[in-house]
Amino acid sequence: MILVDTSILIGYFKGIDTEPYQKLDSLIDNDIPFGICNPVYQEILQGAKNMSEFKLLREYLDRLTIYDLRYGKKSYEMAALMYYKCRKAGITPRSTVDMIIAQTAIDNNLLLFHNDTDFIKIASVVTDLKLLSPEAI
Repeated sequence: MILVDTSILIGYFKGIDTEPYQKLDSLIDNDIPFGICNPVYQEILQGAKNMSEFKLLREYLDRLTIYDLRYGKKSYEMAALMYYKCRKAGITPRSTVDMIIAQTAIDNNLLLFHNDTDFIKIASVVTDLKLLSPEAI
């Protein structure tokens, strides 16, 4: 299964016609199962320009599988430890939300589909984070 990050959905919804967003089309066209997590759900909805767009986005997102952290407080502890390991390796991820998204992917054994260099940096330190290879789609 695949966890799709906000960075992919934003470009996709904007109609950007470049490789990462075409790959999401390919997932959809080939009925490859994917989902999002709660932080992605929030990030997409909070970007709505008006209530009509909010409702349209919510309707679409509500059809997707929603993944959550699986181990409660322990998952948050693991996300914090992931951040710590990155800092020790000289990498400072820009977003706490990205750490939670990464931990959700790890907790649920999902490939993370993104267009965000922070995830590449995190995965270079945290080998449990598996990123979707562009060639895989």
